[in-house]
Amino acid sequence: MSNRLARATSPYLQQHADNPVDWWEWSEDALAEARALDRPILLSIGYAACHWCHVMAHESFEDEATATFMNEHFVNIKVDREERPDLDAVYMRATMAMTGHGGWPMTCVLTPAGEPFFAGTYFPPEPRQGSPAFTQVLQALAEAWSDRREEIMTVADDVLSHLSETIEPLGGALGADELGLAVDILAKQYDSEAGGFGASPKFPPSMVLEFLLRHAARTGSEQAIDMVTATCEAMARGGMYDQLGGGFARYSVDRFWRVPHFEKMLYDNALLLRVYVHWWRQTGSPLAERVARETGRFLLDELRTPEGGFASALDADSEGHEGTFYVFNPNQLMRVLGSADGAWAAQLLGVTGPGTFERGFSTLQLLVDPEDEQRWESVRSRLLTARAQRTRPARDDKVVATWNGLAITALVEAGVLLDEPDFCSAAVEAARLLVDVHLTGSDVAGGMVRTSRDGVAGQNSAVLEDHGAVAEAFLAVLGLTGDARWLDRARGLLDRVVDHYTDPAGGFFDTDDDAETLIVRPKDASDNAYPSGTSAAVAALIAFAAVTGEHRYRAAAESGIASGSSVATQVPRFAGWTLAAAEAVLAGPLEVAVVGPADERSDLHRAALALTSPGAVVVAGEVGLEIALFEQRELVDGRVTAYVCESFVCRRPVTTVGELTASVSGSGPA
Repeated sequence: MSNRLARATSPYLQQHADNPVDWWEWSEDALAEARALDRPILLSIGYAACHWCHVMAHESFEDEATATFMNEHFVNIKVDREERPDLDAVYMRATMAMTGHGGWPMTCVLTPAGEPFFAGTYFPPEPRQGSPAFTQVLQALAEAWSDRREEIMTVADDVLSHLSETIEPLGGALGADELGLAVDILAKQYDSEAGGFGASPKFPPSMVLEFLLRHAARTGSEQAIDMVTATCEAMARGGMYDQLGGGFARYSVDRFWRVPHFEKMLYDNALLLRVYVHWWRQTGSPLAERVARETGRFLLDELRTPEGGFASALDADSEGHEGTFYVFNPNQLMRVLGSADGAWAAQLLGVTGPGTFERGFSTLQLLVDPEDEQRWESVRSRLLTARAQRTRPARDDKVVATWNGLAITALVEAGVLLDEPDFCSAAVEAARLLVDVHLTGSDVAGGMVRTSRDGVAGQNSAVLEDHGAVAEAFLAVLGLTGDARWLDRARGLLDRVVDHYTDPAGGFFDTDDDAETLIVRPKDASDNAYPSGTSAAVAALIAFAAVTGEHRYRAAAESGIASGSSVATQVPRFAGWTLAAAEAVLAGPLEVAVVGPADERSDLHRAALALTSPGAVVVAGEVGLEIALFEQRELVDGRVTAYVCESFVCRRPVTTVGELTASVSGSGPA
């Protein structure tokens, strides 16, 4: 059987195209079908790389009897959360409110009007560990809809009332005291033994680490930099990092970063690339430099699409098991490497007889740097060659605007700082894809689409996070190329944010004012796996204001920070990007114009990006570049010249790396 999902562009939806369940995509037609049949809606939300989504699909959605019951009693809608973050946000809030926890696959049951009255995540095919079987849940819900409709509508009304309440009151500015308080709170939640924050499972705290780096740069806080160093070392040396091929898995199931959930997401690796580059910039750590180079190379080698964008994710599973592509046992090492190198590698990489993972396999850890670097490179190369013969995990090859924006920004910084021109070229090519397909190729309201695949624009409008992350990426490309068209493109996106996403009460909604009307208009300033729409927009608005000097954008950024300040001062683990933005505001941020011919300015450009002042905005371009930051910026003595400014008040121009560094440190010419 092939259902309606065969026509979908989402790889996740296509994974369910042959289910016996009569799936619909989310649409007005699907809602109308529920109204016409007077049936509840079963809404299932997940994503292509989700392990438990695959499990539930195999156990329940591929089962004929289960599908028959679903088709008889529900209108069944399947949603890719990565394509529709607005729907995911609304119904995840409902799931959290009704159950106290969330996750994917997410299972919500709705009235035909879209109001949720039941929610959960994964349900097994048989009762297990206190969880009812999925068929039991379905039968109970169908009976309740038939026999206790009034009770259901009361629950739906209560949930809708809860969802309609303001999530967080508007706060105030985040000043030095509030930022210090956030560090104190984080220090209490910090795992001093294993790095990171809280207990297992542990997710990479990318945005919090960026905040701590900026805080340490501004204040000299040893506590902040120590938390970053220990956490970054632990993540990079554990099994969550791919010691052979580079790149980070989604999260660690244990405190010590030994055993990951093996899916690899673009957004994690983009954010972590930026963190490791900044950690290296601030400390000079050789480990930070190595991991940054390897992670950038992973993005180019494993996630780049033929059209020049970056794919969303690599699956966790292959050959029917999670992690099969990545793990080894001692016998496999011996077969590939021989007895001597196999035993040496097993000890170095923590591969044991019993195994550190499942079925006698071990994840690969590199807890200490090998003394014999040449031997390690030989071992690594041979293991990579052997691993390449295995069945590779599936790749979700859709291009998501937000995540590509994060990758572009990180690759520009890493490419310049690490002298990796391939990173820069890939970033510019991805940015051009966003312009050509997601902007120019868009025919949806709002002017930008969220996703594309095979160079073809999807049908889902971009949301706030897309506008923010892509605008910041365009500003990064402006800084790299000195091409003012990227500023114009960023302006178009941020004008849309200010004009169509602003909440009169403060901050921003996650969808624009002409988007599809949902049961509530989502608004959430808290970060999750990657920056919230609000914090992504704030970061771009701060940078844009720094380049243009236009107060409208700075004011909008400060309103966004204020809308997230309650989260930032109470639960800073979920406000790292807002806190990082506040550090930039407190530091100015510095505006640096590097003026001169492209083939002569690389050293000074690299030195400007190496400045650790929080959120410093750097643009390298020719004399006469038509942006406000370059007005009246001339060469000094015919040499490439750097102008360091704050609020467009500039220090004396400098022409050497030493003068630039001294100027920013306070010992140079004023």
